[in-house]
Amino acid sequence: MKVKIIENNFSDYDQKAIHPLQSFAWGEARKKMGIEVLRIGEYKQDELINVFQLTFHKLPLTSYKIGYLPRSVFPSKNVLEFLKEYGEKHKIIFIKIEPYVKENFKFQISNFKFIKKSPHPLFPDWTQIIDLTKSEEELLKNMHAKTRYNIRLAEKKGVVIKEMSDDKGFEIFSKLYFETCQRQKYFGHTKKYHQIIWNSLKKDIAHILVAFYDNTPLAAYELFYFGDQFYYPYGGSSTQYRNLMATNLIMWEAIKLGKRLGAKKFDMWGSLAPKYDLKNSWSGFTRFKEGYGGDFIQMAGSFDLIINPVYYQIYNIVYFFRQVFLKLKKEL
Repeated sequence: MKVKIIENNFSDYDQKAIHPLQSFAWGEARKKMGIEVLRIGEYKQDELINVFQLTFHKLPLTSYKIGYLPRSVFPSKNVLEFLKEYGEKHKIIFIKIEPYVKENFKFQISNFKFIKKSPHPLFPDWTQIIDLTKSEEELLKNMHAKTRYNIRLAEKKGVVIKEMSDDKGFEIFSKLYFETCQRQKYFGHTKKYHQIIWNSLKKDIAHILVAFYDNTPLAAYELFYFGDQFYYPYGGSSTQYRNLMATNLIMWEAIKLGKRLGAKKFDMWGSLAPKYDLKNSWSGFTRFKEGYGGDFIQMAGSFDLIINPVYYQIYNIVYFFRQVFLKLKKEL
């Protein structure tokens, strides 16, 4: 197996990428944000087997960086060794690896002594996935009774869902998304971030659905279609007419849109584990997603490829105190 840097786009790249965060368009979007992007390929003889797209983020007041490899296959020993050598040459403290593989994958941490479970993951360990190969009748049957009831209620009350995968739809989504972030005191990405992502992915990957009642937008989702899967990364809702259950109907329409596009699975992006604590701040959206009858899937988790052990320890100490500060700020 050979590992080498991929300098330019070519037709096979997205054929080997397994998630929208590994797509060529996503990497180009990150570049537009001023973020350093590295793409490497793993080759068997001259055939491209796997691709890995990383971003590097400079730490304030230093010349050091941290790397991030989201939602690829888990790197082989050859790829890990390539990344460690690359990191040593470019002042990278560690690379966070969050593969898009299930928890029972074969790689053992003991196989590579510089890998450890990350103390601060970015993606949750669990998600919920709906099988879109089932018929609409089967999908409805698998839902919780309350979810089915709320979908029918929204339809009966006159809530209408429109696909608005254009700039007008993005503006509606953006407004509702940031209203929701402010209401829930969630530190979401900036408007500039979302604008760049939308502009980069809107032709092939990103779709927007908007729920209306009497021409008033009540909820909006930005959804990704990549490979044979559909994803729900971002959503926002209004406080108006909450009794009309627009969010229940828009999720059902998102499921149907995924089926029409040809997706086989619908990944709802993140979730608590089954039998979750109802006091957890994520319990509300976990329960909402659970209503659609998908399967709870445990992912492999988050790993750190440690390149500079001393600075890695310092980084974790600083990170801990920063999180404490942000939590206190949120509560004030």
